[in-house]
Amino acid sequence: MYTRNLTACSLALVFVAACASGPLTQREKATVTGALLGAGTGAIIGNQGGNAAEGAAIGAALGLLTGAKAGDQQQRQGQNLDELERKLDEQERELENQKRQIEELEER
Repeated sequence: MYTRNLTACSLALVFVAACASGPLTQREKATVTGALLGAGTGAIIGNQGGNAAEGAAIGAALGLLTGAKAGDQQQRQGQNLDELERKLDEQERELENQKRQIEELEER
């Protein structure tokens, strides 16, 4: 009973802390989603074995870890894409500048 209450309080604290810090990052969203899906799946599986709460706690922990890892990958890919777009914009500006210089030289 103590473990079940501790797990429930820990999860509630994580969710409250995540929500209080402002907009959630992709990693945080995936972590919460993973924990919720894991808890639901764990409760269903645990119920078949006679202990839904224990199954939910185990499922939530596994879902939390899996969601965090997946969210981290998604966030990293988003950051890489943003960096590539920034570099592409910079190169396009440089190309326009060089075209303008060529036109100026041709007019001479």
